[in-house]
Amino acid sequence: MKKPLADRFRPQTLDDIVGQKHLLAEGKPLRRIIESGEIPNLIFYGPSGVGKTTLATYIANKTNKTLRKLNGTTASTADIKEIVAQLGTFSGLNGILLYLDEIQYFNKKQQQTLLEFIENGSITLIASTTENPYFYVYNAILSRSTVFEFKSVEPDEVERAVRRAARLLEEEQGIQIGLDDICAHKIAVGCGGDVRKAMNAVELCVIAADRDGDKRLVTEETVESLVQRSAMRYDREGDEHYDIVSAYQKSMRGSDPDAALHYLARLLEAGDLPSACRRLMVCACEDVGLAYPQVIPIVKSCVDIAQAVGLPEARIPLADAVILVATAPKSNSGEQAIDAAIADIRRGNVGAIPRQLQNKHFDGEDNQNKGQHYRYPHSYPNHYVRQQYLPDDLLNAVYYHYGDNKTEQAFKAYWDKIIRNS
Repeated sequence: MKKPLADRFRPQTLDDIVGQKHLLAEGKPLRRIIESGEIPNLIFYGPSGVGKTTLATYIANKTNKTLRKLNGTTASTADIKEIVAQLGTFSGLNGILLYLDEIQYFNKKQQQTLLEFIENGSITLIASTTENPYFYVYNAILSRSTVFEFKSVEPDEVERAVRRAARLLEEEQGIQIGLDDICAHKIAVGCGGDVRKAMNAVELCVIAADRDGDKRLVTEETVESLVQRSAMRYDREGDEHYDIVSAYQKSMRGSDPDAALHYLARLLEAGDLPSACRRLMVCACEDVGLAYPQVIPIVKSCVDIAQAVGLPEARIPLADAVILVATAPKSNSGEQAIDAAIADIRRGNVGAIPRQLQNKHFDGEDNQNKGQHYRYPHSYPNHYVRQQYLPDDLLNAVYYHYGDNKTEQAFKAYWDKIIRNS
């Protein structure tokens, strides 16, 4: 079976690698390390299709060490032991460079199996991962490695890879490919910074292109039908998911409706309606809260409508709610109040519930002041009467502080007057 285009034509020089200029431009530390030939243990972290495997393969080809490759999704401890067994033999005479793709799928024991050999330098590790290595890679491996973060490739750089892919296909198949600037740009933009996806899209477009003898003409219609929706880079269990939902809520909290709608659109295009609804309701309570308390039932109603009608119509009530939350006045006084109360509970500051608040009507013989003595507030002017509600141990605790917004300040003024006159 023929390999994908991205695997058949790996770059031959560092300058052929598109993107990652913050790592590979002239004078950058990673480039200097590679050019020195003294390769330390490296961990490449970033989304898929941005050059991690390409660069690791390039480095491996430039070293005199024996290259071995493993993939964390399929490799076992036995595979590691087989590589270790080659040390000291003719094939491993100069040491082994192990390229371990998707290291996040290696468990702690598997990673520890490598540790001794990484430490003494007999194995040089180049690992790649799409997940944050500080969460998924064993600390002892991390401490012996240098982490470099790869970023999504800009469309202009992806377009360079698209044109290179077209040229390589022409050479490989002996055909002429008509790929104009508009089509090349659409492929580059539509693949969301994933170079591998862009190169494979070129191959698909050429296969589906209009034919005229040994010529292939790639049309905009073909590109749009094959590349549509592929710009979404999304994994509900990966870093990208958490980055998007975090940006979504922070944009609403930051009162930027345009950014909030952008991240809502990304969630909806990925079909992640539950995350869009959940974070929206959390933000209404946490970040708007008592500054505009009516927002909470409004948002809940919009979420109910969205879940009832489903996508694509769900985008409409959710957009209304997101704009409302983003543009509403903000207050986190409610969240701060409950967090302060919970903190007291966790410190053991609990105390006995005052007698007048207890749900019982029988006093033991040892009680010298029989009776509940509860004062019913509605029986007093303004529906308020002074009495103790907090336990004795927390008598002076203050958890809630009125926010500086119009709504909470109006409540404060009302109760200041009532309490002052009672």
